[in-house]
Amino acid sequence: MRWLQGAGCWRSPLFRAGLAWLRAGARAASDSPRDAGELQGELQGELDRFGGVSVHLARHRALHGLDAAAFRRLLQAAIQQWRSEGRVAAWLHVPILQSHFIAPAASLGFHFHHAESDSSTLTLWLGEGPSRLPGYATHQIGVAGAVFDDSTRKVLVVQDRNKLKNMWKFPGGLSEPGEDIGDTAVREVFEETGVKSEFRSLLSIRQQHRHPGAFGKSDLYLICRLQPCSFTINFCRQECLKCEWMDLENLTRTKNTTPITSRVARLLLYGHREGFDKIDLSMEELPAVYTGLFYKLYHRELPESYTATTGTE
Repeated sequence: MRWLQGAGCWRSPLFRAGLAWLRAGARAASDSPRDAGELQGELQGELDRFGGVSVHLARHRALHGLDAAAFRRLLQAAIQQWRSEGRVAAWLHVPILQSHFIAPAASLGFHFHHAESDSSTLTLWLGEGPSRLPGYATHQIGVAGAVFDDSTRKVLVVQDRNKLKNMWKFPGGLSEPGEDIGDTAVREVFEETGVKSEFRSLLSIRQQHRHPGAFGKSDLYLICRLQPCSFTINFCRQECLKCEWMDLENLTRTKNTTPITSRVARLLLYGHREGFDKIDLSMEELPAVYTGLFYKLYHRELPESYTATTGTE
């Protein structure tokens, strides 16, 4: 599942580790820097719903005039505090004019995530195991699997633990580099629900721009029709609040679902009644113009008389 930076505010005391301005009631602050241990300050960050914290250095006037060594001590104390509070990741947004803070941050384990014209973003994974933070992208590809059992007319749905509203949806997540969308759907369904399935077709494509979960970039969300190979549910409790096989007609009628889930449920119901050839975008692998490479093409199935291959595109 994808990481989403969100709102919320968090403050971490930094134990006299760096420079800060005097609080209200103390003597007025001047433009000259203070000794690193003279004053007590705090960094302000935004909590996201996955347990991470995002710190924008441009919002901290106290850092003006601070040297790299003092900033390293300041940041090191913050990292210790984040770890003690169980934060799983830190996002450090560094303005270009404060780029001298990148080296001390890197010495504490931060890595580049992405850069814009006037700032760069660094990340530090604080959770257990390898980092689960997504890489930066201009376009993000999300894939969901609508696992439908034609014999029982039931479809597999989940409620996402990390959503603001507990609504029924199809399990899914981000496609990995070099991963076909059908493979993504099968993998994500199994990781979230424990149900094994097979790819059958592409059902729908949603395009959305300035998506907050894609760092404001464009987002493509594809829903695939999958056939179940197993039925026992063993869902991931870190990602899912609930998981069940739901009657397809009930899913089309419930108000406790997302608009796209409701629409695709109706699409599945139409395919079940009238034939899936009415709704499926089937996949065929064709040779690319680059020697030894192939691509996947998704489209409504052609009559056999039209499927003769005349060459590559």
